[in-house]
Amino acid sequence: MTRNAAREIAMHLSYELSFTDLTAEELLDARLTEGRFSELAPEYEVYGQTPGPRQRTYIRKAVSGVAVHGYELDRYIEKYAKGWRFERIPLVASAIMRLAMFEILYMPEIPNGASINEAVEIAKKYESPDVVRFINGILGSFVRAEADVPAPTEAPSPAEAPPPAEIPLQAEK
Repeated sequence: MTRNAAREIAMHLSYELSFTDLTAEELLDARLTEGRFSELAPEYEVYGQTPGPRQRTYIRKAVSGVAVHGYELDRYIEKYAKGWRFERIPLVASAIMRLAMFEILYMPEIPNGASINEAVEIAKKYESPDVVRFINGILGSFVRAEADVPAPTEAPSPAEAPPPAEIPLQAEK
């Protein structure tokens, strides 16, 4: 399995976090099984192969990170989604952007351009061209504005994360 496929699976699971009562760990344990992949393979090509150890590690880190930093990531999306309230953004688009932003902030081994390009490619499979452009614009603005913020080498625990008040919110329209 490629990193691209692992990223798409991580997006699916990040999306699922939006409406499940399971913790990220419970969701990952339930979904990263051969049985679940066999169930989904006929509908989604990306599930045709189970993840290897490196891909499994990436998926777990990314999905857990999106869960822990969801509030922070959503505030960044809202900040750069000029003219949009967060609630109006499609859930799949939000999941794609959360994942890319998590990679940019907390996975410095992944180049920012790769995170954005992969997010756009995934979006092309699930969203309309207008939403794909919207995602690309938000992620591009985010990287340009936040590039000077030094990325930690590892995602901080929720207790170490900056308080939400430090991330300015865009006024609702």
